[in-house]
Amino acid sequence: MKIDRIETDLIGPLSIPAGKLFGVHTQRAEENFNVTGFRLRDFPELIRSMAMVKQAAALTNMELGLLSSEKALAIAEACDDLIELRAIDDNFPVDMMQGGAGTSTNMNVNEVVANLALLKLGASVGDYSTLHPNDDVNLSQSTNDVYPTAIRLTLLRTCDALIAAQVNLRDTFRRKGAEFADVIKVGRTQLQDAVPMTVGQEFEAFAELIDEDIIQVQSAKKILQEVNLGGSAIGTSINVPPTFPSVACRKLSEISGLPLMTARNLVEATSDTGGFVAFSGILKRIAVKMTKICNDLRLLSSGPIGGLGEIRLPAMQAGSSIMPGKVNPVIPEMMNQIGFQVIGNDLTVTLAASAGQLQLNAMEPVIVLNILLSIRMLTRGMEIFANRCVAGIEVDKDRCRALLDQSLVLATPLAKLIGYSKAALLSKRALSEKKSLRSIVEDDGCLTERQIEEIFSDYATFANVPQRTSA
Repeated sequence: MKIDRIETDLIGPLSIPAGKLFGVHTQRAEENFNVTGFRLRDFPELIRSMAMVKQAAALTNMELGLLSSEKALAIAEACDDLIELRAIDDNFPVDMMQGGAGTSTNMNVNEVVANLALLKLGASVGDYSTLHPNDDVNLSQSTNDVYPTAIRLTLLRTCDALIAAQVNLRDTFRRKGAEFADVIKVGRTQLQDAVPMTVGQEFEAFAELIDEDIIQVQSAKKILQEVNLGGSAIGTSINVPPTFPSVACRKLSEISGLPLMTARNLVEATSDTGGFVAFSGILKRIAVKMTKICNDLRLLSSGPIGGLGEIRLPAMQAGSSIMPGKVNPVIPEMMNQIGFQVIGNDLTVTLAASAGQLQLNAMEPVIVLNILLSIRMLTRGMEIFANRCVAGIEVDKDRCRALLDQSLVLATPLAKLIGYSKAALLSKRALSEKKSLRSIVEDDGCLTERQIEEIFSDYATFANVPQRTSA
C-alpha cells in the first residue's frame, strides 16, 4: 500500500498524494488555482517543450561544469520520458491560469523531472538531497526565461499542424473551384444582385483568402524563434554563466529541431510579449476570414427552397427536433463559433500583454492558454470543415441559371452602350413590371437586334470565364 509523503516549503509541511511525482509547490498550486478546468496535462505540447528546455539546460550545465554528468544525464533521460509523453497522466495537475507568471508550471515540471531522475538514479521519490528540483533541474534558470521560451517553442511546434489544416482546406476549395469553373451565377454586393460571375471564381476566392494566411503564419514563425533562455529573472542573467545563453540555445535547437536564436537584448525579451500579440493577431485574422467564408456558404445554401439555394452542403444530421426534414449547415455554424471564440481569445491576449509591468509580464499564463486554445480549435475545426463540408459541396446549376435569368446583372454592360441613366431607368421598369431586362430593352428599341444578342446571349463573356480549348 502506497503512503502519502510529506514535503515542506517555506509555508510549512504538506501532504503529497501517494504515487505522484510532483511535490509541494505543485500541490499548493493545484489547491490555489483550481479555476478553469484546463490543466497543464491537457496541453502535452507545452509539457514537451518545457522538458526540452530542461534537457537543454541540464546538458549545458554539464558542459560548463556546473552539474555532474550523473545528475545531468539522469535529468536528460527523465526529460526524454516527458518528451515521449510518458509519465504525463496525473502528474501535471496545475491549472493553466495561475498567478506567479508561470512559476507553478515551471515548478511542476521541475518536481516531476527531479523525481523521475531520482528513480533512474535508484533513489526514492522526494529524496531531494540526492537531486533537487530547484538546485539541479532548475540550475542556471528562472521561470521568467524558461516559461516564455517553452511557450515560443510550443507555438513553433504547433504551427505545422495549423498550416497543414490550412493547406488542406485551401486545396479543397481549389478543387471545388475547378469543378464549378463553368457554372455562371449572380455575383452580389451588399446582398444585392450585381454582375455575373462563376461559382468557380467564388470558390477560388475562398482558397486565396486561406492562402494569404498560410503565408502569414509562416512569417510569424520567425518572430517566435528568438528566445530569452539564459536571461534568468529579469534578463540580467543573474546566477547564470556568461556562455550559458548561447550554449543552451544551441542545444535546444538541436533537441527541438528548430532554428532558435538568443534574443539580442535579454532584458527586453523577458518583459516583452509582442511576439505573442502578433501571433494571436494572425490567428484572429484566420478566424475572421473563416467566419466570412462560412457566412457565405450558409447564405448560398440557404432555403433550400425559400433562400438562395445555389449550392448544397453535405447533410450531416437532422436539423430539428420538431421540424421533420430540416437540415442545418452545422459544420459552418461550428466554424463560426470557433471564429467568435478565437476573436475573443485575441482580445484576452492583447489585454494581458498590455498588463505587463516593468521587467516582467505576470499575465503570460492566460496568454499561452488562449493562444493554444485558438490554435487547437482552428486546426481541428478547419480539418473537419474541409473534410465534412467543403469536399462534399454540390452546386445547383438550374437554380443558378434561373436566378441569373431573373436578375438585372446585365445592366452593367448595358450601361456601356446606352449610358448609366438610361440603363437604370430600364432596370427599374423590368423590376416593377416583373419582366426580364432583355424584354424591356427589346420593347424600348434602344438597341439593335445584334446588340441585344451580344449582351444577353452569353453571360460567360461578362463573367470573364476563360474559354476552354480542346485537347
